[in-house]
Amino acid sequence: MNNIINQPTQLDANGLCQALRIAGGCTLGFAISKLLNWPNGIFFTVYPMLILGLVPTINKSIIIQFSASAGFSAFVVLLMQGLFSHLPVLMTILVFLTFCFLFYQMSTSGAFLFGALGAVSLSIQLHFASYAVGDTSIYPLILSNAVAIILTIFIALIMHGLFPDVTARTARLMPEKAKESIRHEVLLCASVATLSFVFFQTLDLQDSISAQAASILILFSLCWKAAGIASWQRIIGTLIGCSAALVTQLLLYTHSDFLLFPVIMLWILSLIFSRFHILGGGSPGVGFGVLTTFGILFGQSLGPGQDLIFSALYRFSSVFLAVIASLSAVYIIHHILNRFSATRHHTYD
Repeated sequence: MNNIINQPTQLDANGLCQALRIAGGCTLGFAISKLLNWPNGIFFTVYPMLILGLVPTINKSIIIQFSASAGFSAFVVLLMQGLFSHLPVLMTILVFLTFCFLFYQMSTSGAFLFGALGAVSLSIQLHFASYAVGDTSIYPLILSNAVAIILTIFIALIMHGLFPDVTARTARLMPEKAKESIRHEVLLCASVATLSFVFFQTLDLQDSISAQAASILILFSLCWKAAGIASWQRIIGTLIGCSAALVTQLLLYTHSDFLLFPVIMLWILSLIFSRFHILGGGSPGVGFGVLTTFGILFGQSLGPGQDLIFSALYRFSSVFLAVIASLSAVYIIHHILNRFSATRHHTYD
């Protein structure tokens, strides 16, 4: 409760600059993808939110991690879909091992951004690629992701050039973790992420990319106690994000085909909710949930002849169910792992 009371109520100079970077970055990515009629606009809208929202600075290490996560996920998707798509059991095992590797990077804090972005990117691409059958190909998906990564890096550099921090930021010191806690977090998150993959493939939920992404995003907290808070925040963020998208659609009415109007609305919404994200400490909370929710809606569902109303209503219901199911799986696996001393988490009571 004290943490909530002591949260700042207004942005400092650095916070304002970061909010402007997030709003400008995702809007620029969205505008370019729609102007050039590129497919998979979700990548061009959400990726700038991730790199500018999760980390407040830009340096060589961040660029390398961001680029490496894209290359790694693209390689894994090509390998799995090309060689093992007809062997579902083996492919599921490989997906689990891949998620273990990514969540290990997050748990040890050696390359948190690489693991986080890799997990989200891999989940989204595996979801889309599994429906590339017949005459369709997964190569446009891989190419879109690669172009989005490159464009996002340039956008991030431009935004940091236009809105640099006013004062130097202090580096965050990550606490040391016991090996048992690391094993617990890796097995917990990889298991839930794999269950999410199997669930969405089994039920053939092609249009539920937001729900699957939400089931991965709540795992960023890496443990049960924080995942419960993250799940509640994700649900609230999705509700607010979908409501914001509905209001946007009503304001745009039949003028969504005129690109300038959606661009202005996206920038305004991004700036408003970037403020809440930063005031919440910059971690994936309610504000970040709102940002990514309407980022997905704008990037994937807003285009000529499309509207957001059905997408927003469907997305909230699917995200709500996905988060509840994922949280239930986290709770069960958390208690199973805590029965063994080798995988007991340090938060165990």
